[in-house]
Amino acid sequence: MKLQNIILKGFKSFHELDLELSPLNVMIGPNGSGKSNFISVFKLLNEMVIGNFQASVARGGGAGTFLYYGEKVTKEIEVYLRFGANGYNCVWVPTADGNLFFSKEDCLFWGAYTERTGYREHLGSGHRESNLPNAAGRARVPGYVMNALVSWRLYHFHDTSDTAAVKRTADINDNLYLRAEASNLASVLYRLREGSRNYYEAIRDTIREVAPFFDDFLLRPDPTNETKIRLEWRERGSDYPFMAYHLSDGTLRFMCLATLLLQPYPPSTILIDEPELGLHPAAITILAGLLKAASTRTQVIVSTQSVPLVNQFEPQDILVLDRVQGQSTIRRLGSEEMKDWLDDFGLGDLWEKNLLGGRP
Repeated sequence: MKLQNIILKGFKSFHELDLELSPLNVMIGPNGSGKSNFISVFKLLNEMVIGNFQASVARGGGAGTFLYYGEKVTKEIEVYLRFGANGYNCVWVPTADGNLFFSKEDCLFWGAYTERTGYREHLGSGHRESNLPNAAGRARVPGYVMNALVSWRLYHFHDTSDTAAVKRTADINDNLYLRAEASNLASVLYRLREGSRNYYEAIRDTIREVAPFFDDFLLRPDPTNETKIRLEWRERGSDYPFMAYHLSDGTLRFMCLATLLLQPYPPSTILIDEPELGLHPAAITILAGLLKAASTRTQVIVSTQSVPLVNQFEPQDILVLDRVQGQSTIRRLGSEEMKDWLDDFGLGDLWEKNLLGGRP
């Protein structure tokens, strides 16, 4: 279930935001424009529906860091989400101990007889953790909303150091979905090879386009502990087993991206922070194709600083973030405003020339 509309009031650098989302959304903007803040609301809501709201607020620095310019300026945060005929609305208010509580939490439904006003199901007020999980087991609309929020996934494949999670041994049964830092990449690939061979081969063949030396993964349970697995691979013309440590940072990140975007059952919404990091320009072109293809099956939200990546998209795919008078703004580009420029320039080139906004 794709998110069609999000409204934020008083959240971090967003004083008021009313944004329509598409299947594909590519965010551009300078440092400090609000890209990370926008992505963080998805992470917070995802944590909220698994019972980690209070812990997430505390880890994020307490209520004051979530309120627009702090508690002296902003007294509450409001979030509104619409998924087709279903919606969710909540208001968070700071507590004396520096956390947030729910002064309102509702689910909404628009049907044939309620299209103008909507049907509102109250989930309570005064609570510190969301009541949505409990309501989801009793009523249809909260169930729809719950299923959408719980399947949002935020990914960042920045860490490719020697201690990176993707390079360590993983639980072979931790394979339901790819984790945020791809710590279970080998487990997911093993499941796909054994049960969804066509998808596995598509991932393998796409990686070969970026890394012609790559032949295939060697995916096998650890002989000393068959509940564990680690990422191994081999080169063309060789049967020598290499490990993730032998891969360049860019190749390893692309393996993670290809698996994420080509898996058979993607999350309802995928958020990726700077997927272009460390990639060769040719790989960036292939990545753009993967993002476009994935957006036909799921919703994709990407934050990028890459001019070559932005060059691969259409105006309607681009969200431009700016900081105006202390608050973050987001606007979607229109095809009409760009048509006279696009015969001669790519969108990334226009962005670099500061003709789109989203520059320091």
